[in-house]
Amino acid sequence: MFEYLKGKIETVESNYIVLDNNGIGYKIYTASPYSFNEGEEYKVYIYNHIREDENTLFGFKSVGDRDLFLRLIDVKGLGPKMALPMLATGSTDGIIDAIERENILYLKKFPKIGDKVARQIILDLKGKLVSNNENNKDIINEELALALTSLGYKNADIKKILPKVDNTLSIENQIKEALKLLLK
Repeated sequence: MFEYLKGKIETVESNYIVLDNNGIGYKIYTASPYSFNEGEEYKVYIYNHIREDENTLFGFKSVGDRDLFLRLIDVKGLGPKMALPMLATGSTDGIIDAIERENILYLKKFPKIGDKVARQIILDLKGKLVSNNENNKDIINEELALALTSLGYKNADIKKILPKVDNTLSIENQIKEALKLLLK
């Protein structure tokens, strides 16, 4: 198995890049191909997906992204082609936070992730992932504030009650608690 490939980016397409390493062009599927610039050299962390009828390379800019991807594809019913868009449309810390707080709604926003798969992700991965984000509380508060704003509450009122809401609860229960505080 490859750990990483280092080389110059020859081509950037909508869902993959071509990395030239010593005259060999590797087609590498990646969550965010447009974050790579053609002609620049990169170290791309690799997962080599080998099946009976395919041999595909998936690439990541960081080891943390690759590790989360590997954990996601270990979940029953979730393959590489479903896990890669999760990393493309969500942040690593956001996905980990959603799993830890059992936020099924956040997980269901990803393509092809339904209720059953979202619950399986939480069941398999909750408590097994570590977020690198020291500002997890800020992410939680930001998500709660966004939900309350969409319900029509003013930012000034929301800022007053945010510190009073228990951020260890699921997002649904945080919203319920926040609504009770706002109605007082």
